[in-house]
Formats: sequence, C-alpha cells, structure tokens
Amino acid sequence: MPVALILSSYVAADRIGGGAQQLALAACGIDPILLPTVLLGRSPAKGGRGQPVEAELLQDLLDGVEAAGVFDTLDLLVTGHFSSPYQVMLACQTIRRVRAANPAVIVVVDPVLGDAPKGLYVRPEVAREISQDLVPMADWITPNLWELAHLSGRDIADAAGMVAAVRDLGKPALVTSAPARPGEIGLACCTPEGSTLFAHPRRDQAPNGTGDLVTAIFAAGLAQGLSGPDAAQRAAGAVAMAIGAEDCGMGLPIVALGARMTHPDAPLRVETLA
Repeated sequence: MPVALILSSYVAADRIGGGAQQLALAACGIDPILLPTVLLGRSPAKGGRGQPVEAELLQDLLDGVEAAGVFDTLDLLVTGHFSSPYQVMLACQTIRRVRAANPAVIVVVDPVLGDAPKGLYVRPEVAREISQDLVPMADWITPNLWELAHLSGRDIADAAGMVAAVRDLGKPALVTSAPARPGEIGLACCTPEGSTLFAHPRRDQAPNGTGDLVTAIFAAGLAQGLSGPDAAQRAAGAVAMAIGAEDCGMGLPIVALGARMTHPDAPLRVETLA
C-alpha cells in the first residue's frame, strides 16, 4: 500500500485541511501520516480557534517519523497550510531528507496563500517562503487561480493567461477555480505537453475544503501511477460528487463517500486548452 506524509492543518470538527486529506487518502488506498502545522477545533471561517504547532515540536515529530524509517518508504509527500516561515523551512528540509532516502517520492505542494476576493490570508513572510523556497521543490503544485496569479506575478483574466502563468512558474500545476463557462467551476491540469479543463456546474453554496480534497485525490492518483490529466479528471469528479452529496454536518462527506471517490460518477465537461 502506498504511504503518504501530509504537512498541513488539523481541524477537529470540519473536513478541511490535512485532516480531510488524511481521510481522503485513506479512502483511495493510501496509508496517510499527518503532521499538523496548526490545531483548530473547527474551521476559522466559522470562528474556530486553536494554536500553531511550535517549530520545536514539529521538528520533534518529523525526527520521530524519520527515525521510524518512514522516509525510506514514502511514495507521496503533500504540503498545505503553514503558520510560520520556520515551518516552511522545516518542510523544505523534510523534502530534501525524504528525497535523499527515496528519490522516487512524489512531492505535491498546495501553496496555501489566499483567495479572491479577500487576498492573502497568511502572513506575508510565510507567503514569501512558500513562493521562493517551497514551490521550486515541488513535482506538482495545486494553487487556486488567485494563488497562481500571486506566485507568477501575472493578472490572469482567462484560460490563456492561466496557462501562461503556469509556464512562467515552470511547474506542472493543477489549478482550482480555473476560468470556465458561466455557471461552471473549473479545474485545469497544466503540463508542458498541454492543458485540459475539467468543469462542472457551480453551486450557490459549497462546503469549505474542496481545494484540500482536490489536492488529496489528485496526489493519490499520481502515487497510484495515473497520468496528470487522468488524476485531475478523477479529482474533479470526486469533488463534484462530494459537493453534490448531503452535508455530513462537518462539511464534505468524505467518510460517507469512501471508495466511491476513486470512481466518481459526477458529469464533467472536458475541454482541451493547449
């Protein structure tokens, strides 16, 4: 069974962040290990409170995982939310140590920076470390459209601008909230070989955590040998199915859907962009 290490947030009563990704990866047949960067009772969007994991404790957790021999066996490393520049530095160190132990590991970086219309919602120094140090170490990145614009320094008005921004960064990307037709929400897989949009109808309301779910299902597909576009199509179908399902009371019904997320039946519109 593939093994994944997640460096991201843990939110007890909402299916967002690394905790949601842990459940989604397990549903996909990936054995997940979550090292939390912040601990919260519920989503900050609902007024949830908690504390960042202190750098010394996070270092101890990472050292323990390494001492257990896990770094040698990792197939996948996923990063998400960081609360401090030092946490980002530890993530970069961890990627180097994991790759030294296992060069075949796949590193997927979700550059959690902000979103439209609020803009940046991490500290500027955290955003700078993610942009300058962490993103260059990724095999794939999974930004939303606002984060892609921030990372690339481009104003993105359409799909062509999105593809150009990914090319500027020089990293294969799965872009959430990608430009699509009116009434749709898009997910775009952009690689040097070409770009493909997967779109489904936009809902008036959607639970938080869809970006976290997309990253997890996409990363699982890569670890299981799917191509980027195939992993992206599965991720798009899974999130479309999840937001159309009944709310579990804690947001996304990840546990209820279970292994169905690996064979989603939600309809998608697929468009070749470049």
